[in-house]
Amino acid sequence: MSNPVAAGESVIAPASSLPSYLQADNLGPWGNYLQQVDRVIPHLGNLARWAETLKRPKRILIVDVPIHMDDGTIAHFEGYRVQHNVSRGPGKGGVRFHQDVTLSEVMALSAWMSVKNAAVNVPYGGAKGGIRVDPKKLSQGELERMTRRYTSEIGIIIGPNKDIPAPDVNTNEQIMAWMMDTYSMNTGSTATGVVTGKPVDLGGSLGRREATGRGVFTVGTEAARHIGMDIATARVAVQGFGNVGGVAGKLFAETGARIVAVQDHGGTIFSDAGLDVPALLQHVANTGSVAGFANADVIADEEFWGVDCDIMIPAALEQQITAKNAGRIKARMIIEGANGPTTPAADDILQERNVLVLPDVIANAGGVTVSYFEWVQDFSSFFWDEDEINARLVKIMKTAFAGVWQVAQEKKVSRNRPTNTILAPG
Repeated sequence: MSNPVAAGESVIAPASSLPSYLQADNLGPWGNYLQQVDRVIPHLGNLARWAETLKRPKRILIVDVPIHMDDGTIAHFEGYRVQHNVSRGPGKGGVRFHQDVTLSEVMALSAWMSVKNAAVNVPYGGAKGGIRVDPKKLSQGELERMTRRYTSEIGIIIGPNKDIPAPDVNTNEQIMAWMMDTYSMNTGSTATGVVTGKPVDLGGSLGRREATGRGVFTVGTEAARHIGMDIATARVAVQGFGNVGGVAGKLFAETGARIVAVQDHGGTIFSDAGLDVPALLQHVANTGSVAGFANADVIADEEFWGVDCDIMIPAALEQQITAKNAGRIKARMIIEGANGPTTPAADDILQERNVLVLPDVIANAGGVTVSYFEWVQDFSSFFWDEDEINARLVKIMKTAFAGVWQVAQEKKVSRNRPTNTILAPG
């Protein structure tokens, strides 16, 4: 199987393992996932017979989402919900609203969720959802109508004991509130456990918004300890500065690290002396991007990958680190805050250059871990304070990281690919 070298490159898979609804010469993110499974098969021993199961999502639902627009017209949007595997419990995974969402992407994201939930040992399977839409072009009323119609359309396969959506790219607490309310109306009773990432007043959990970024920070500090890196003097570059990258950047900065570069959809900024992270977070909250932030130099987006840094945190979208830019990266450690940000071809280059990659299924698992806490709290109607939630999160993340590190050492496999360590027996 050939390795993709950049986003959008073709990946070819054997026809026998490929469903008829995908094109063998253009698999997208799903192709990257298939390569990851193939790479781990030699390490699975007797479990290798289940590898083909991992290559086939259990259930895929594609829905039409028609809504009345504010101008009186009817618009149609394409929506997805994929349940990759529910053997360990109900499906769990976010919903993203983005104009470039594809079925291949949602399939891959659902599969990575299966591995992620197993890695941190929460009782969930993997699922994911999305709508092909640019939400920035919708009014608040249009966004609500689209969310509610989408929820009704996928309502036949979601539920507190079947599949539990959560926020992802361009979705938030408000979207989850609309989803919960719609599902509850359709079933005739309040179902707080149907989604996580809700407002606290509707059964959400304290600490959930910051959980993914906190998990990135926790795993990063654990790895730094193993390789002898001093976080207090580290230089950090972050791609994406929302709930994941922004929170992780803030926590690293509070330990003394310098956040020297940040990139988002608005551009890339740099400061050798370190950016003022609290001020930058406020600027992003006010304006929507890092563009226009004072006391920072603007650099070309491609220059981000060559920034002099010790730690790089890709916390935006998938397939950002490719064979095209992996050779330029100067960081000693990459922490995958996003899902699938590194292609298999880039993994090989980074491994050859002795760059440690902390894979997404461990690094960004803080969100689903606290989502699990939220789900448990909703069922019991007993809620914990934020200090207890954060302490439980850190404990689970450290335990999961230690397990992955140990298996990688025992099996003499790279930590740069999640399946190499998560799925290997032992």
